Amino acid sequence: MNTTSTVEFKRPNWQTAIMFALGFWLSASLVLDWVIMPSLYLSGMMSQTDFTTAGYVIFWNFNRMELLSAAVVLTGVLAVSKTKSSWNPQVIIFAVMLLTITLLDTFFLTPQMCAVGTHLNLFTTTSAIPTQMNLLHSGYFVLEAVKLLAGGTLLSWCWREQV
Repeated sequence: MNTTSTVEFKRPNWQTAIMFALGFWLSASLVLDWVIMPSLYLSGMMSQTDFTTAGYVIFWNFNRMELLSAAVVLTGVLAVSKTKSSWNPQVIIFAVMLLTITLLDTFFLTPQMCAVGTHLNLFTTTSAIPTQMNLLHSGYFVLEAVKLLAGGTLLSWCWREQV
């Protein structure tokens, strides 16, 4: 009855951490960008006077989770690159790109969107969407597309063990 299993994981621990962090991060981004925000937009959130408060609370929490995921991915990529002899140097570029996009979202785009959308006139009940908000949303979605492409590429490299 004392049998032991000889099954071993083929992937290093850091590579597994990268895959879990990327999988969680990219799936959460897709849910936020394609489910939560469109449903809030279609329900009339953008026409409410306090939509920036709700949006800022959602994105403040999400951006911190993204920063943590980007840090795990970059740390994992740097650790794996030091332990493997045949690694692709572009992987580090993609990991740094993911961290840069997250920093831009967290410390530039989210505060700018909140500042543009802040409603300061207490006597009007509805407000129009500021024109600068559309430009900021466009920049955000371009960065999201680049993040999803870079993260997906990095995830596929980890899955195929080409890191």
